[in-house]
Amino acid sequence: MIDYIALSIGHGVLAIALLRLVMRDGLDVDPLLDGLRQAALERRKARVDARRAKRRGARDTKPADPQTQAES
Repeated sequence: MIDYIALSIGHGVLAIALLRLVMRDGLDVDPLLDGLRQAALERRKARVDARRAKRRGARDTKPADPQTQAES
């Protein structure tokens, strides 16, 4: 009879410890993932800005339309 009581107390304490660990707020937060996410957003923004600058540069260096030159 004492063996069952000892086993139930031991398993009960382990179950309570497991529940306390699972219910923690910090369990789902990984600071490394936040850093990686921020770095990815910065790279994406840099690529978009580079594309926009390239398009602006290409638009500025296009030859003028002959019809608009004749009208001027």
